[in-house]
Amino acid sequence: MPSEHHLFYGRFAPTEVVVLRQACFTPSRMFEPGTYFAGQLPGVAFEMGLVDKLPPVRGKSAEIRPQNSEP
Repeated sequence: MPSEHHLFYGRFAPTEVVVLRQACFTPSRMFEPGTYFAGQLPGVAFEMGLVDKLPPVRGKSAEIRPQNSEP
């Protein structure tokens, strides 16, 4: 049986942005696939392996500054 890599809630900071790959159903709410702060998602989403880290930003996107900052 192949082993699967599951990322658990404890590995993420509550303010870290993560990707929910599939819909996650809880008794009180349905979470649509998309990006969330790790603290917004239920622990079961992490236990089921539905959450991935965002890839690092590369290239010119990493160099973008807010418009109000000076060069």
